[in-house]
Amino acid sequence: MANPLQFIQQTRAEIGKVTWPTRREVVLTTIMVFVMATLTAIFFALVDLGIRSGLQGILSLFG
Repeated sequence: MANPLQFIQQTRAEIGKVTWPTRREVVLTTIMVFVMATLTAIFFALVDLGIRSGLQGILSLFG
């Protein structure tokens, strides 16, 4: 078990090695997440609409 002081020093050293994204990268990534989420929502809404229409058509034949 390491000394708590050593642990904190090693942790700070490891954090210093991290390559943090730039503000531009964060903004672009965030925008891409929102775009992909929107496209996914539209896709599943269309699939839901198609399945619902198909089921209603089949059920109207027998009902």
